[in-house]
Amino acid sequence: MRGSSHLAIGLITGVAVAGLAPGVPASLAGVALAGFSALAPDLDHPESRLSQRLGFAQHYVRWAFVAAALVIGAYSYLHLHVGGGQRLYYLIALGFGLLGAGLQGGSARRLALLFTGLGTGVAGLYAGQVWLSLLGAFIALAPFTSHRSWTHTVWATAFWTYVGYLAEHHLGWRGVALFAGAGYASHLVADSLTKAGVRWLFPLLGYAFKIPLIRTGSPSGNLLEVGICAGYALLVLGLIMGKIGF
Repeated sequence: MRGSSHLAIGLITGVAVAGLAPGVPASLAGVALAGFSALAPDLDHPESRLSQRLGFAQHYVRWAFVAAALVIGAYSYLHLHVGGGQRLYYLIALGFGLLGAGLQGGSARRLALLFTGLGTGVAGLYAGQVWLSLLGAFIALAPFTSHRSWTHTVWATAFWTYVGYLAEHHLGWRGVALFAGAGYASHLVADSLTKAGVRWLFPLLGYAFKIPLIRTGSPSGNLLEVGICAGYALLVLGLIMGKIGF
């Protein structure tokens, strides 16, 4: 399913949590969190909507490798004597330069996400916020897993919900775990409607659970995604109106 549809379904799920879950205060921030969580499983795909947003530093990553190559080359030329040591540094500089030149698209984005995740994790450690460190670990590691594997499981959903639970207690914001967990789970449910399905219990069970309604990217599939989003929105709206007795 397309990223835009996942985002829409996540936001609608957030509205459902805000309007129907007892004890959870309605909040735009909670709805936005559910939408963000609905995109999180696709961090395992370098071309996903969230990967492109969080991997904004990919161009800087490439230039960082090129800059490192220039610095190492200049250092070896100016400060080292001609010989094996200097040649070794030249080879290292060449390696950094080739890496920088070769990093394109998905590869650069994976590295950018790795650095983003590591930075988030370090910030969490520095601030004493365990949930932030766990979030950083997820962002750093997810891009290096195969698509629809580890991030598309009940275990990942539980992990994401636990991160929300820790954030809820650290921040004193009720409902974070529910917004986060429901948004994340909505992604897996939506992908289960595609022909590829989702291996919810991977790696314990390799079977892909699916109701093969949608062929992602096809005109009919895109139209059906819009219909599902619209129908889901009407259902949630009806349930909320019924609850408040409108």
